[in-house]
Amino acid sequence: MKIAPSVLAGDLANLTEMLQDIEANGCDLVHFDVMDGHFVPNLTFGPPLIKAARRHTKLPFDVHLMVTNPADYLESLADLGLKNLSFHIEVTNSAPRMINRIRELGMRPSIALNPQTGLTAIEQVLPLIDNVMIMGVDPGFAGQQFISPVFNKVESLVEYREENELVFTIEVDGGVNENNLSELGAIGVDIVVAGKAYFSAPDRKAFVQAVQATLGG
Repeated sequence: MKIAPSVLAGDLANLTEMLQDIEANGCDLVHFDVMDGHFVPNLTFGPPLIKAARRHTKLPFDVHLMVTNPADYLESLADLGLKNLSFHIEVTNSAPRMINRIRELGMRPSIALNPQTGLTAIEQVLPLIDNVMIMGVDPGFAGQQFISPVFNKVESLVEYREENELVFTIEVDGGVNENNLSELGAIGVDIVVAGKAYFSAPDRKAFVQAVQATLGG
C-alpha cells in the first residue's frame, strides 16, 4: 500500500520541517484536509497553505475537500502537483460535472464518502473517477477509532471494481493504525492516510516501510 501522512496531525508551525520529514522517510504522498467550518465543524487551511507547501517537497499532494462548496476550490488548486483531489458525494448533485472539471484542470478526480453513506451513492460515477476515498471515521475530528463496518464497505467496493473491470484506486482515511493495516491491505486498499499513527510512531521510516510492505491493491 501507499501511505499519505496527514499534515493536520503534524506541527503546522514547522511545515517545512514536517514536509522534509515526510519525504525523507519515504512516504508516497502528502495529505491535506481542507475544512470549511460548515460541512464539518472545524476550520483548517485552504489553497494558500497548500501552494506554500509545494515549494518544500517534490511529493505529490493528496487533497481532501471537507467543504460544502468544493467547486469554489478547484481553480486555485490546479497546477500544485496534486495526485488526487477528493470531494464529498454528500454535498453535490452534479458529481459528473465536478469530476470532468477536476480532470480538465489536470488533477485526478476522487470521490469521498462518509462512513454512513452507502456505495449506491457513488455507483453511477465510479466509471468516471480515478480514486475513491472511504472515510474510516466521521470526518472533521482527529483521534477517532476506526468504524469496523467500513471494512465490509471496502470489501464490497473492491468486488465491484473487479466485477466491472474498473481501475480506480481505493483510499482509506481515518483511524488507520498498526492494528488494522494488515486487514486493510488484505481486502485490497491501495492508499492509507495516516495522521497520529505516522507522527507518533517511534520509528517513522520503519512505520512507512511496514505500510508499503503490506499487501494491497
